[in-house]
Amino acid sequence: MFAVYADSFSSQDPLSGLVVGERPDPVAPDGWATVTVRAASLNHHDLWSLRGVGLKEEALPMILGCDAAGYDEDGNEVVVHAVVSDPGWAGDETLDPKRSLLSERHQGTFAERVVVPRRNVVPKPSSLSFEEAACLPTAWLTAYRMLFTQGGLKAGDSVLVQGAGGGVATALIILARAGGLRVFATSRDEAKRARALEIGAHEALESGARLPTKVDAVMETVGRATWSHSIRSLRPGGSIVVSGTTSGPNVDDAELTRIFFLQLRVVGSTMGTRDELASLVTLLDATGTRPLIDRTLDLSKAPEGFAAMAEGDVFGKIVFSRDA
Repeated sequence: MFAVYADSFSSQDPLSGLVVGERPDPVAPDGWATVTVRAASLNHHDLWSLRGVGLKEEALPMILGCDAAGYDEDGNEVVVHAVVSDPGWAGDETLDPKRSLLSERHQGTFAERVVVPRRNVVPKPSSLSFEEAACLPTAWLTAYRMLFTQGGLKAGDSVLVQGAGGGVATALIILARAGGLRVFATSRDEAKRARALEIGAHEALESGARLPTKVDAVMETVGRATWSHSIRSLRPGGSIVVSGTTSGPNVDDAELTRIFFLQLRVVGSTMGTRDELASLVTLLDATGTRPLIDRTLDLSKAPEGFAAMAEGDVFGKIVFSRDA
């Protein structure tokens, strides 16, 4: 079958290990389902895999991709949940110490077909296109969990989204506005600030700019470059929810004095559960809220999408489709 996969690692030139070609058809073990992929979306996780982060050399060649939407064996339209937990695990899959993501220990979604545990298949409503649904399992699910599970935010609360532009950040802005929150966003790029306003932010400011008011929570995916600003933007008792460190994890000042004196909460967040994915799908179906897609490319042109992500030339999700 046609697929996009990693056959080597390079921290300096990650795209050098990206291959577009043929791979063996997958065989579904007992309790697993075969999904015919109609659309799959790109995540930073895929770029990190090409650098050898989270993917072991002995697993190569590995088909990349965590997210997909398509048809199950019975012809039902489905969305694939990317977190693969241990068969004996019960409860929140993100807390399973043996969990993995598709494309780490199991072949990923950038292919004509993918096999996943049957419990990882969530029904897709007809109101969502395959391309829209393919955006949900990683970036949008991460945003949903950050805001409403780990952040505990509710209508009327205020939130700051750092680094508007990427898949998680744009999902955070759109979902926060749909959930009735007052949304602030930051970006170094004037064009991205303008786009942030278009997709739902009430105010968009330059990175590091002082907010007009302290917020209830900050959604932090950038790390070192924005950490101090995030802490200083919180009201007493507020929360910072962290799901990434794209600018690096080693902060110059952890702001510990502010954290304890203002009784701030620092909360980690990783991906989301199968039940949260089902709730997210239901939310979008009911409200008409839709993922922001930067561009849709045929799977054969996947290297173009990887290059755009590596250069930061993205606002929203990059989607690969067999019909593009």
